[in-house]
Amino acid sequence: MFAQRPDPRPATVEVFVGDAALRVPEGSTAAAAVMLAGLPAIRETPVNGSPRLPYCMMGICFDCLAEIDGVANRQACMVTVRPGMRIAPQHGARAARMSA
Repeated sequence: MFAQRPDPRPATVEVFVGDAALRVPEGSTAAAAVMLAGLPAIRETPVNGSPRLPYCMMGICFDCLAEIDGVANRQACMVTVRPGMRIAPQHGARAARMSA
């Protein structure tokens, strides 16, 4: 009969951005966690080392490439956070992993 009011405090999960633990709202992207952490950059361009942060937040620009749980070249804006996730800045070009 009556709708339940939503909890004003959304559930959070703990992730690690760089070496720092950070609690972010459940359902956030890894790119949002990077921006909440206040990092100056999530990656550097391979050509001249220019710093980059997430830009489009919809998977178009690739400025949010990061190492997530040990896997390089992940689009952080397309990855939903999980408890214990490790998000690390990516420096320079990373070799793509080829599966056998």
